[in-house]
Amino acid sequence: MSKRDYYEILGVDKNADEQTIKKAYRKMAMKYHPDRNPDDKDAEQKFKEANEAYEVLSNKEKRAMYDQFGHAGVNGNGQGGFGGGGGFSGFGGFEDIFGDIFDMFGGGFSSGRRKNRPQKGPDIKIQVDLSFEEAAFGVNKEIEVSKNEECKKCSGTGAKPGTSKKTCHKCNGSGEVRYSQRTPLGSFVNVRTCDVCHGEGTIIDKPCDECNGKGTVRKKKKISVKIPAGVDNGSVITLRGEGEPGIKGGPSGDLYLVIRMLPHKIFKRDNYDIICEIPITFVQAALGDEIIVPTLDERVKYKIPEGTQSGTVFRLKGKGVPILNGNGRGDQYVKVVVEIPKKLNEDQKNLLRKFAEEMGEDLHQQRKSFFDKVKDVFGI
Repeated sequence: MSKRDYYEILGVDKNADEQTIKKAYRKMAMKYHPDRNPDDKDAEQKFKEANEAYEVLSNKEKRAMYDQFGHAGVNGNGQGGFGGGGGFSGFGGFEDIFGDIFDMFGGGFSSGRRKNRPQKGPDIKIQVDLSFEEAAFGVNKEIEVSKNEECKKCSGTGAKPGTSKKTCHKCNGSGEVRYSQRTPLGSFVNVRTCDVCHGEGTIIDKPCDECNGKGTVRKKKKISVKIPAGVDNGSVITLRGEGEPGIKGGPSGDLYLVIRMLPHKIFKRDNYDIICEIPITFVQAALGDEIIVPTLDERVKYKIPEGTQSGTVFRLKGKGVPILNGNGRGDQYVKVVVEIPKKLNEDQKNLLRKFAEEMGEDLHQQRKSFFDKVKDVFGI
């Protein structure tokens, strides 16, 4: 009898991604597991088929061979799925899936062995507030971090000074306990974390009164950090080894500093460029003038030409933010805004009326709107 297509068995499309395949397999494995379907040969067969299909489709190389050559490309047996002996071989990526299934039936894969291995300590992430100028030019900051440190009283053992840890009597120091379970598919050796030592392999009879047996104490530590010039909102500075201490002799975690730049009263930032608005008078805009422009470094003089319109933007090259880990700086863009006087006395108003007459303007005639001009052009 010809074998069924692996994609058809799992009920997924041939373009399905890894997560979709994994989800489909897990659903089938839970549904047709022999412990849920005792003496059901049909369920047992579907469970075998699902396992075989998943072992091929979850492996990139095997899946590629299967897609190209079909069952012949993987010898038609899933290369390490169910054999003739009724047991599993070469679980590989099945551990995370079968861990859930076997836990449900009283078994499970061991986490104790992994727990007893050296592990990297957890990372720490904190926010650091910088002023606009500090973010632009860099600054030395003293950061206070709250984290665990090795207890000095017990030297990190967790045991009261003068005493020591003892090997767990239940697991003999392995941190895990093995159970044998027979199923219609064969015998399974299930491994669980030892419930006496909780996977540690040792027991503390007399815990340290400083750390309560943890081996670590919570303390605040001050760290001097050099913030480079050019950082922006969301920039992350990584300090290796400044996180939580490692477990079982593993390396310490890392400390991540997330930058938050505080707003400025005058300047706004766009990457490495700076933007600001400068108010000028109607007379300055009409006749031109030399104005004073604030920058991050100093105040500079800038000559605006006569007839400058409100909203005109000028560029001050190289007056922006220093480029992070690079050379040069961004630019500063200055937008001039013409301020119209609000309180004029009668003499000033007469001068403006006379000016309008000199320009040939009729103050009582409404100018054509933009759309009126469009109508004139296109004859609408």
